[in-house]
Amino acid sequence: MIITEKNIVIAVDAMGGDNAPNAIVQGAAVATLESPGKVILVGDEEKITDILSRETYDSDRLEIVHTDETIDMTDMPRDAVRRKSKASMIVAVKLCAEGRAHGVVSAGNTGAYVLASSLHIPRIVGVSKTAIATVYPTRNVQKRADHFALLLDVGANIHCAVDDMVQFALMGKIYASDIKGIEDPTVALLNIGKESYKGGDLLSTVYRILSNLPGVNFIGNIEGNEVMLGMSDVVVTEGYVGNIVTKMMEGMAETASHLGRYAFKHRLLWRLGLIALSGGIRRLKRSTDYSEYGGAPLLGFKEIVIKAHGRSGAKAITNAIKLAAKSHRDNICGRIEREITEFESLNIAGKFENSSL
Repeated sequence: MIITEKNIVIAVDAMGGDNAPNAIVQGAAVATLESPGKVILVGDEEKITDILSRETYDSDRLEIVHTDETIDMTDMPRDAVRRKSKASMIVAVKLCAEGRAHGVVSAGNTGAYVLASSLHIPRIVGVSKTAIATVYPTRNVQKRADHFALLLDVGANIHCAVDDMVQFALMGKIYASDIKGIEDPTVALLNIGKESYKGGDLLSTVYRILSNLPGVNFIGNIEGNEVMLGMSDVVVTEGYVGNIVTKMMEGMAETASHLGRYAFKHRLLWRLGLIALSGGIRRLKRSTDYSEYGGAPLLGFKEIVIKAHGRSGAKAITNAIKLAAKSHRDNICGRIEREITEFESLNIAGKFENSSL
């Protein structure tokens, strides 16, 4: 069957996230009007129906699969996945795994979502660890069409092996090329120095492999103070570090917002300056609004898995559904699988072990 957006189905965990189920259902309702595909909302049917009664949506493009079990944001992931087999998140993942949906979206408990996806959706052959890839705002020194770069992994794993991080680079390159429309995206390795030998055996080996890997526009190491410059379209790191980086950026944004409010309240001159800058601030906010991008893909699975921000509103959910549909239409998973297969066939890691490069 030819893949078109009209025949794409996305399963959505209606009960996961800080603003669930209202924001999730509202976002799905809008998606049925703005996207030609179909949405399956998984969760408490009575609550979902009640919210839909106040929304405008296309009933032909929306289905409800009932379950009254939910994984909370505070639940321990492994315990929750084991005990709550009928939770909305798990049912949504299973719909994707069974072929009833082409992708899945959840704003719920990240650890549980990654674990549930790993248990039910097959990984691409050769991939031992999947990665959460998130976009983040930069100063855009490369002058791209938007101000966002891609960082992975940001929390699906704690630590990784050499092959895992090289595969992250390949996954990120394809995603940046297809979804963000960047021709020959640049790839960098987050490290503690520019030199190729920095970061111990793991990072120095990854550096050498990426430097010699055909088809990867590798620009070398970047340091923490360069992450937000936008020197690279794709930044590769271990999940432990990537998660800290993204949380730090979120904290910085919240602090800046707090200081702005403080200035507005306490100094007349600052207040006048902020009013004068208000138009530019609104444009900047739009260009760096994560809700415009919907969510972060979990790359490495054979199906599309999108993790929306836990605080997602309706707009973010709508865009996460659109992102999942576009990713399936563009066969992102298939392209990643071909790239990983080619990388494995080169046996570059083995060649390094034998000192042939």
